[in-house]
Amino acid sequence: MVNDYKKYDLFGKTFMQKIALTPPFKFDFPVTEQACFLYVLQGKFQYKVDIEEINIPANYSLFLNCISSGKQIHHSDPTSKCEIVIVTFYPDILKKIYDRELPLLLQTPKNVISNKSNEKISNDFLIQKYIEGLLFYFENPSLVNEDILVLKLKEIILLLSQTQNAEAVQLILSQLFSPVSYTFKQIIEANLFSQLTIEQLAEQNNLSLSSFKREFAKLYNDTPASYIKNKKLEKAAELLLVSDQRITEIALNCGFNDLANFTKSFSDKYHVAPRDYRQGLKEK
Repeated sequence: MVNDYKKYDLFGKTFMQKIALTPPFKFDFPVTEQACFLYVLQGKFQYKVDIEEINIPANYSLFLNCISSGKQIHHSDPTSKCEIVIVTFYPDILKKIYDRELPLLLQTPKNVISNKSNEKISNDFLIQKYIEGLLFYFENPSLVNEDILVLKLKEIILLLSQTQNAEAVQLILSQLFSPVSYTFKQIIEANLFSQLTIEQLAEQNNLSLSSFKREFAKLYNDTPASYIKNKKLEKAAELLLVSDQRITEIALNCGFNDLANFTKSFSDKYHVAPRDYRQGLKEK
């Protein structure tokens, strides 16, 4: 659950955010041409991409791009609050502010040997000082203007180029400047277990809601709501069978943000509550 949320936009797009969260929470990154720098002020979160999971504690940060699917941050310990600062990088804005030549960190490395998409950045003194500067502006919004935000974007680019993670960050950022396109089905499959609304999925495909529903019906012979809900429930049933995760965690991981709604939906489909479904499997 989000307890507090502040943000500043740059050239009409969300540039920096400060978010206070109470677990359990989950956020799936939509497939898009942007990169994010996430710094943990307080608490921690887990980053999951496909089967890999990384812990990001306080004063550490995570740098990642969103041009491929399957990325998610989450945390399920209700005793630990989490506070995060996020800085977002967009290729069109980076080109705009570096109108003559992109800095080295944004240029494609000469020897690309990996499609690396994330990097954990350890406790770094300069990064900490940068974050303290951002917090000052969150506390003094009257001082924020476009010039300040451009300076803060250029500053984080400079600082990241001086960390021991600079090579990985360069690889991740440079991928933003390579054309990427996704098919309708790739976007749907990438977001099956997210909490994106049907309207947001339509937007991801650059379609109106009515056009999105027509295209979906042609491909899947079902409505988006029905198909996606069934896929989430099938995934939940599988996790109940093969994992020891708590039912609340399974609901969260399958895209349900409300346990009561998950329990009712599961019971409607399988004619048994999730707990009884798991228990029945164990007794066989």
